[in-house]
Amino acid sequence: MKRIFIQEVVTRDGLQNEDQFIPTDKKVELINQLSDAGVDKIEVTSFVSPKAIPNLKDAEEVMSKIERKPGVIYSALVPNLRGVKRATSCAVDEINLLVSVSETHNLKNVRRTTDQTFESFHEIMSFLSNKNIRVNGSLGTSFGCPFEGNISEDSVLRLIDQYLELGVSGITLADTTGMATPTQVYQLSKNVLKHWPDLPLTLHFHNTRGMALANVNEGIRAGVTRFDSSLGGLGGCPFAPGATGNVCTEDLVHMLKFMGYEIKADLDQLIDSANYLQSRLTHDLPGQVVKAGKITDLHSASEL
Repeated sequence: MKRIFIQEVVTRDGLQNEDQFIPTDKKVELINQLSDAGVDKIEVTSFVSPKAIPNLKDAEEVMSKIERKPGVIYSALVPNLRGVKRATSCAVDEINLLVSVSETHNLKNVRRTTDQTFESFHEIMSFLSNKNIRVNGSLGTSFGCPFEGNISEDSVLRLIDQYLELGVSGITLADTTGMATPTQVYQLSKNVLKHWPDLPLTLHFHNTRGMALANVNEGIRAGVTRFDSSLGGLGGCPFAPGATGNVCTEDLVHMLKFMGYEIKADLDQLIDSANYLQSRLTHDLPGQVVKAGKITDLHSASEL
């Protein structure tokens, strides 16, 4: 069976919505646990304004204190040139850029049009031109927008082309608001890979309407091998009504391992990390495997 890459986003996408500040040392401990568990990439933080996202105000400190494991990519989301300069001072492996395909969502998210955002990306890429840092280009609302509705495939392909002209090394299609359907995921992923067969393509799903795992399966059927996920299913978009919950890492790994796919990440360690995260929060996590156990966890009939 094919190799599937697990890319963890809990300490960025997961924590950005939390009202409760997670102490820096606890973030660092969680990231170190995820590195030990063998995930392929960790989006450690975002170098945004602390006023915009208070829970990520310690971005430099977290990135500087984590223990880096060979083979793990340590990434950070950055919104502008100021953020890029902060990120490069901490020796990130990868910069993740983000623009929404939906103009309305992009205006709400970063107060810029899509074209204005791409103009700022030119400045960023120029700054990074002599630095050995890979750049990933993410497209939010690739599968639908809560303000505009359907997103045309042509719009997605056009923005992928703009990203590639900038020189990014990979593309992420994000279901920011949990509107993707399995059929849509298969068709769009298949067409993107038809246009760019060698493109490192990542899919980023939210489980807002309970379709994230089904969407992953259709992404794999289309040829995608890289997926973002969030430990415990934590996360959501603060600029999209009701868009709570990323696809859960341990639920995703559980499904894929028992389907026979090759996954480097260790499921038991991920479950332990999800329990560690749960102990730091004041609300329940939406992940299911932590609650129900693995399908190989058998019980004595006397327990019933």
